[in-house]
Amino acid sequence: MRVAYPTTPAQYFHLLRRQAMLDPRRPLVVMTPKSLLRMPAASSSMADFAEGGFQPVIDDSRAASNPDAVRRLILCTGKIYYDLVKERDANGGTHTAIVRVEELYPWPHELLSRLVERYPNVTDVVWAQEEPQNMGAWSYVAPLLPTSIGTLMPLLYVGRRKRASPAEGYMATHQEEQARIVREALAEPAQQPAASGGSRRKAGAR
Repeated sequence: MRVAYPTTPAQYFHLLRRQAMLDPRRPLVVMTPKSLLRMPAASSSMADFAEGGFQPVIDDSRAASNPDAVRRLILCTGKIYYDLVKERDANGGTHTAIVRVEELYPWPHELLSRLVERYPNVTDVVWAQEEPQNMGAWSYVAPLLPTSIGTLMPLLYVGRRKRASPAEGYMATHQEEQARIVREALAEPAQQPAASGGSRRKAGAR
């Protein structure tokens, strides 16, 4: 099967087009909230539809223009990406790259490995999600990410604690928790920058 979480109309279009062309056919599971249908930021140009194809991983175009400045790499899926980008850009942050994992299964190991290598001074990697820790993608990606990012790279989880319910129950509480997640995900890395060009993919304890 294939499991995807597209964050733009063009991504959704190319995902469905690819699905129609698959041979042999495989089941497709698509997760996307209704809120993205009404979000101005979640839009695509006509060129996005006419060119290219579905991207399992989408790099941060702003951070990619100055990769040496990036100290923290945030990986996420879905609409929390837009919350993270809005807060980072409002504060003028330059040390963080926010990367979207648009296809969870099959896991895009090679794409993520090459992406991490583009940021030689990253000191830690964050998986950010708005779902509780025992929900969302974290329990699935946690054992896969160390191989993709390098076993010596610190991997941090930022999201809600483990819970029995997926919802807060009160809008004010939801907004407060959402703000906390965004704030912690974008926090300055505590470690010193890694030496540029140094290997981060040697075997070792996390």
